[in-house]
Amino acid sequence: MPTFGDGKICYLEIPATDIARSADFYERVFGWRIRKDSGGSISFDDAVGEVSGMWVLGRPPSTALGILISIMVDDVAASLNKVVAAGGKVLQASAPDTSAITATFSDPAGNVFCLYQHRSSKST
Repeated sequence: MPTFGDGKICYLEIPATDIARSADFYERVFGWRIRKDSGGSISFDDAVGEVSGMWVLGRPPSTALGILISIMVDDVAASLNKVVAAGGKVLQASAPDTSAITATFSDPAGNVFCLYQHRSSKST
């Protein structure tokens, strides 16, 4: 059950050129739970059940850095490998001296997102 609260970001609509392909990408790379509603629309819940949404056709992908949505991962390098294997592109890996490990990528439709790995004592 997600956390409810005033002001919480809870729902995303992600532009897609092929909804099934986008759903497969996010399921394979991030483990998002994919579901269909009674009308056949494909939706998702993120890997921790806090954010949900759906893919939409007929909107241009978010290819320019404006608002940047970050997806938390355990290992940026491993996630970048999954991004490429699933049909996405690596746009920029992080600088080694930042307070977090980040990288930007685009999904199969061209939407730009950021990967975010919290630095811990195990991080290099």
